[in-house]
Amino acid sequence: MSALVLALIAGAVIGLALGALGGGGSVLAVPALIYLLGFTPAAATTASLIIVAATSATALYAHARDGHVAWKAGSLFAAAGIIPAYLTGAASGHVPEAVLTSAFAVIAALAAVRMFRPSASEPAGRTRAGKSAGAGAGLGAVTGFLGVGGGFLAVPALVSVLGLTMRRAVGTSLLVITVNSLAALTARAGSGGGLDWALIGPFTGAAILGAWDGKRLSAKVSGNSLQRVFAGVLLAVAVFMLIDVIA
Repeated sequence: MSALVLALIAGAVIGLALGALGGGGSVLAVPALIYLLGFTPAAATTASLIIVAATSATALYAHARDGHVAWKAGSLFAAAGIIPAYLTGAASGHVPEAVLTSAFAVIAALAAVRMFRPSASEPAGRTRAGKSAGAGAGLGAVTGFLGVGGGFLAVPALVSVLGLTMRRAVGTSLLVITVNSLAALTARAGSGGGLDWALIGPFTGAAILGAWDGKRLSAKVSGNSLQRVFAGVLLAVAVFMLIDVIA
């Protein structure tokens, strides 16, 4: 199977998950770029940010059109992550590839475990500025360093910290992901000379189309069922990456 076909398939699957779950799908972008398309870990995290930013912005539009984005609360949450995303995005290029891959695998495993547990919304009015800023900053740091959107962290944080309903948390997480991804990309500007745009372009295009389908899928299939299936795949990928680093 050609690299172009693999890029299209991987992009469609990741976009589908991102559109349906509002997060988590982007975690598969890095391993797909490394193991299916031959990118180095450093190049994969940068390419992933490009894919995630474009796909999240597209999915954000779809959710915003339905009124499922808390713009004010989401903007403040995202703002807290801009500087951490920029700093860790710049620092990631100086980290050994084995360390970067191991860190990514651990985060992916934690994401899978988190997604196995159904999310439950909490009553509104429990927002604490300090807790919100801390969660936003931590999410931005993860996004910048590992090249993932961090929606698997953003959605539960938006539910528990800001008191959003699950549906609004999913839509708002896409705003946070888009902002953080763009901040991290700014830090990596000029470091993309080794990127294969002939693969990144189709990958991104397929992910954007998949995100639209994922948005429609989320209205027809139980969100918890989707999460469990995706979590199983993600956990398997995380274990494979850890074994690959150790071997």
